[in-house]
Parts: sequence; C-alpha cells; structure tokens
Amino acid sequence: MSDPRRIAIVAGCRTPFARSGTSLRNVSAVELGRSAVVELLNRTELDPGLVDETIFGQVIPSIKTPNVAREIALGAGIPPRAPSFTVNRACASSAQAITAGAESIRSGHADVIVAGGVETLSDVPILHSRRMRDRMVAMSKARSWKAKARMLLGVRARDLVPEEPAIAEPSTGLSMGQSAEKMARENGITRQAQDELACRSHVRAAAATADGRLGSEICAVLPPPAYSQPATEDNFIRADTTLEALAKLPPAFDRKNGTVTAGNSSGLTDGGAAVLLMADEKARALGYKPLGYLRSYAYAALDPREQLLMGPAYAIPKALDRASLTLREIDLVEMHEAFAAQVLSTLQALGSDAFAREKLGRSAPVGEIDPERLNACGGSIAIGHPFGATGARLVTTLLNELARRHAWFGLVSICAAGGMGVAMVLEREE
Repeated sequence: MSDPRRIAIVAGCRTPFARSGTSLRNVSAVELGRSAVVELLNRTELDPGLVDETIFGQVIPSIKTPNVAREIALGAGIPPRAPSFTVNRACASSAQAITAGAESIRSGHADVIVAGGVETLSDVPILHSRRMRDRMVAMSKARSWKAKARMLLGVRARDLVPEEPAIAEPSTGLSMGQSAEKMARENGITRQAQDELACRSHVRAAAATADGRLGSEICAVLPPPAYSQPATEDNFIRADTTLEALAKLPPAFDRKNGTVTAGNSSGLTDGGAAVLLMADEKARALGYKPLGYLRSYAYAALDPREQLLMGPAYAIPKALDRASLTLREIDLVEMHEAFAAQVLSTLQALGSDAFAREKLGRSAPVGEIDPERLNACGGSIAIGHPFGATGARLVTTLLNELARRHAWFGLVSICAAGGMGVAMVLEREE
C-alpha cells in the first residue's frame, strides 16, 4: 500500500525559454505563468476545483503584481477560494515552491498543489532616485495643481537619472559573473574546460530539441500585440556552437585575465514553468500514474564572501543522506548551469577529499558524476535561465528523461544568490 503522504509529481510543463528582449518581451510574468498552468491542467485533464493551493517563485517581481502566484491562479481558472503565495529564494525559487508544496501535502494540509516559477527579465522595474521618489510622493499628496507645480520646479536633471538594476550581492558588491570568476580562479578552472561544458550543453540541448524531448515539455505562447506568431521553442540554443567559436569570445567580467564569457554563462531569460504535486494516494485515486516522487531535499548556505555559488556542494550530500542513497546510485543529474565555472567547481568539490574533510566534516568525498549522466538534455547555458522558473524546469526535464531511459533515481541541484543552494532527490517507478 502506498504512503498517502508520499509526494507524487504528476506532470510538468513550461513555456519556451527566450532570451530577454526577444520573442516573449511583451508577455507579462502573469501571462507566462498562466500559460504554463493552463497547459498543465489541460494535459492532465484535472478539474481546477481540485487544486488546494498555488505556489510560485519569482525573483524580480513587478510592483503591480507582488503576489504573482495569486494572479496566475486566478487567470488559470483555479477557484478564488484556493489560496496562493509567492516565494523568493533567488534562483532556487521554484524549487522552494515545490518543497513548500511538498511540506503542505506531507502535513495533510493539502492534497493537490500547483507549484512553479516565472521570470520576465524583459520587464524589470526601474527605480527613480530617492530624491525624485520623495518629490513624486509629495506631489501625490499636494492639494492643488499650483502646489504640484511648485514641487516640479525643484526637480534637477540628476534627480531624473534612474537607478540601474544590477545582479549583484548586496553583502559583497560583486556581480554573479565576478563571483564565478573568483571561483574559477581559486579552483583552477580553465577557460577551455568552461567552453567544453558550454559547448556540450548546446549540442545536447539541440539534439533534445530535434528529437522532441524538450519540445514535449513546452507549451506555445502567443505574444501580444498581434497574437499571431506563437513562440514554441527555446531560442538560446545554438546547434552550430563550436569550441572554436566559444574560444573567440572575450571575457565578460574581467576583461584582462578573465575566463568567464557570455558563451559559458547562462543568459537573461524570460519564461515560466509549473508542476502538479499530489499526495500519492490522491493521485492514484484520480487515476494518475505519477512521473515520479520527491524522495528527499536539502537546502544549504555558506558565507557569500567565500565561493558564492558553491551551495549545491553542501546541499547534495545532505539530500543524498536523507534519501539513504549514494551519488553512485543516482542515474541522472540535472545541475543548474548558472556558469560553467560554477558547475565545474561543484563537481570538483564533490570529488575532493580535502573538501569532504574540511568543509563537510566527512571522511570520504561525496563522489564523482559521470559527464554522461549530467544534464543529458543540455543545461541552463543553452536552454536559458528565467530565475524563478528554472527549478520546475529541471524537475520536469529530469523526470521525463528518467522515464525515457527506464531509470530510477535522479538528482537536481541549483545554486542561488546569497551563497545558497538546494538539492532534490527524485525517484520513479515503472
């Protein structure tokens, strides 16, 4: 008899992942998320009235829709009585949505949950200076047009200069790319090794697109204003990528001595993704055969002033221990590729005696990952990385590939800003 609180992942679905400013630039975060959820409900033929809760991750919210999960749920036809909330754990945000949903199911508070994430980096909020904001607030409170005009007379040109958005650590002032450069330098990760990983990511993603593996998880999106040309494929993937082409790209963050380039990094991306979670007993009562199950998960963190994106190296052994598995028993691994340097640093740490002893307090390394088992359909460098949506995409891709190979155990890992990381162990049954 199945455990009624075992967390079943019934299905997953996503929009295309598009380079910001391209095919999805006019599609709101709400619409991206709604598209994924509507398609998820349609594919599973689930009555929206059975959804107990919707949880979505988003990293850079719009001031107009701070709880994007609620707007997505209402737009997708989920009844208003079903609550919704939005989470932010940086690039692990949709993983957080999934594990939050899992805990709600495990505790008996829900049976059916839609979890996912969304990001539109084509539409990031741009802030005025603090001085200009203060004036605008004062203008809104002024009782007459004459008083409002007096407020405007004090505005200077410098007040109109916007505060540019930056993907940087508040605690260190370093951008993600600069942190990746630091990791590459301290861990001896070469430019060639980074380019080789990036090239492999594109080659595998192109193959998985050509044979329909990635396409099977994608729903079409009709961008406004014309609504006539559907976006149906990821547009970062380059089937013609070569090591020679990657080697010609200049360093992006350390112009003189750097090894991190636009080619071996993930790019700014728009997209949404969703998965359907159920208590196993509920899924079977409704006639579903789950894609797989969440066996365990773990979050970890380290000082951002150290190696910022090394969180997965700390989370993976915890998740494996909680699953009572070793890395050798894992059939496939989906490791988020924020930067090739970050992936290679994590792989190096997992196989290191010194890291095991000094950082993990373990007597032996966690283990090595066979490149053939890693990111079988390509990774974020090729497919794209909408911050809030990547975790749900990784879970969906991994479970689909496990099924295709008739394999049993999978591992997802994601690095996140703030020195955080998450790992999830998934399993499936024939």
